[in-house]
Amino acid sequence: MLFSPGSTVPSGPPNIDKVTHLLMFAALAYSARFAGIGVTAVVVWAGLYAAASEVLQGLLPIHRSASVWDWAADIVGVAVGLVIFRAWQAGRGRPATGGRDEER
Repeated sequence: MLFSPGSTVPSGPPNIDKVTHLLMFAALAYSARFAGIGVTAVVVWAGLYAAASEVLQGLLPIHRSASVWDWAADIVGVAVGLVIFRAWQAGRGRPATGGRDEER
């Protein structure tokens, strides 16, 4: 979705794309933690992926623009995903700091 041509991106209420960015990166961060990737690694690679995606949107001939606000929504999404994962782990009575490796 991040690299779809601008003409294929559906329109909606103003700034709804920020909600989409937040939800995509929340799902990405949650999934990464569920897969056992550590918090620091998730924050670093998801942050770099978010930044790279915005730069590429501005450079590629896909009629999209780079936006620092989209990047900010991505970063907030990463934080939301990590918080949701932590809450899920706490609800299961498991430590929120580890992935599958620490559960063994």
